[in-house]
Amino acid sequence: MNPRQLPTSNGPAPKACSVAASVLMLAASVAVISAQAPDRSKAPALGPPPQLNLPPIQKKALSNGLAVWVVESHEVPLVQVNLLVQAGTGDDPAGRFGLASLTVEMLDEGAGNRSALEIADAVDYLGASLGTASSPDASAVRLNVPVSHLEEALPILADVALRPTFPQQDLDRIRQERLTSLLQAEDDPQSIVALAFPRIVFGPENRYGTGQVGTPATLKTFTADDLRSFHGTYYTPGAAALIVVGDVKADEVLPLLEKQFGPWKGAAAKRRPVPAAPQLARGQVTVVDKPQAAQSQIRIGWVGVARSTPDYFTLQVLNTMLGGSFSSRLNQNLREEHGYAYGAGSVFDMRLSPGAFYAAAGVQTDKTADALREFFTELNGMLKPVPADELARVKNYIALGFPGEFETIADLARHIEELIVYNLPDGYFESYVKNINAVTAADVQKAAAKYIQPSKFAVVVVGDRKVVEAPVRALNLGPVRVIGVAEALGR
Repeated sequence: MNPRQLPTSNGPAPKACSVAASVLMLAASVAVISAQAPDRSKAPALGPPPQLNLPPIQKKALSNGLAVWVVESHEVPLVQVNLLVQAGTGDDPAGRFGLASLTVEMLDEGAGNRSALEIADAVDYLGASLGTASSPDASAVRLNVPVSHLEEALPILADVALRPTFPQQDLDRIRQERLTSLLQAEDDPQSIVALAFPRIVFGPENRYGTGQVGTPATLKTFTADDLRSFHGTYYTPGAAALIVVGDVKADEVLPLLEKQFGPWKGAAAKRRPVPAAPQLARGQVTVVDKPQAAQSQIRIGWVGVARSTPDYFTLQVLNTMLGGSFSSRLNQNLREEHGYAYGAGSVFDMRLSPGAFYAAAGVQTDKTADALREFFTELNGMLKPVPADELARVKNYIALGFPGEFETIADLARHIEELIVYNLPDGYFESYVKNINAVTAADVQKAAAKYIQPSKFAVVVVGDRKVVEAPVRALNLGPVRVIGVAEALGR
């Protein structure tokens, strides 16, 4: 996942009913899988990046005030319609973590007068696909359909988004699937570190300290009425937008949308931002004992920044250099130079409130301390002046790859979601590469001094204590505590 994007499922994808998929979503972003990259000391001579020319966004509204953003794209006879709701897992009530995620997953388990199977059959019959997704900042129902069947598909989309029935038997099934996946996660070191690290950095009371799907304790308490209440509070036209991208004309599609979504009523609920977690003041090390683990899973970091940070573009360059690409410093060191890991990387998980910054890898158990030493070598190395050739290569990498993020109408609709959720200006994407190219070496070094402070980072290692504890302690990275899996996950 590109950490710049809104972290919801891509386009009309299947629901994320697997907890393993949810807790590993960000971990996947640092497992770098690619062909051999050039040495970072060699900056290729490249021409200017291709110009990104996007179709204009036509901003409309229905009679009830529901915002409609239309982008006409007539290359293929398809339409992408996303209903974006500005409420996500960050809006879970205290002590009710997992409610938003469960609500959105249940939307197409029964809606209107159709069962889950009937919804699936109707969507398949139209050659369409329909999926639901949630992130900390938003939720979405996404429809991709041939333009010839748009009018037939919109009532299904409207039923799923506006009139879910939350059948008890399906709620019980999905609840059990989640509980089973959470239980399975306790045996998977990569899942353990993905859940334990934010709990340690943010604390169990902060929403960002608990996985988006919730906990066994909260999942067991949710009723269908709880889901109906959350849906009724947050799924309103005042807090939503329709995004339509594809082979349509705005004046022709608006009457179709008005028919299905115009009667929808409700003002936006007042959102309470996730409180910013207190920043760590000193380094600390937590070893989560997983006897006979095949690898040690490592995460290193602290509280990062919100998506609204003025340092956004500088941090894209900084993170790409550190751990955001195959040829990044972390991956070249831990994978290419030392062979400690299959992939290593770093992420700034930017949300409406500050998410985490972390570097991560799965490493050979007997090389855990050696790998940690190299992690800190590269983290501290970011505080030094940035070589001009490396900066040029990183900016070229970002600039040349950026247009590829808009290959499909689903991609474009996803990016428009980002504009809405984070209140980004018109022309944001067209000026993206220009803003990247404006980042200087001094900008990167200044940002690194502010956001990369290794002496204050939390280190979480999930591995075999008998093998890793003594050499990790010898590194003197901070106070070391050893805990079991149950304590690490708050069970």
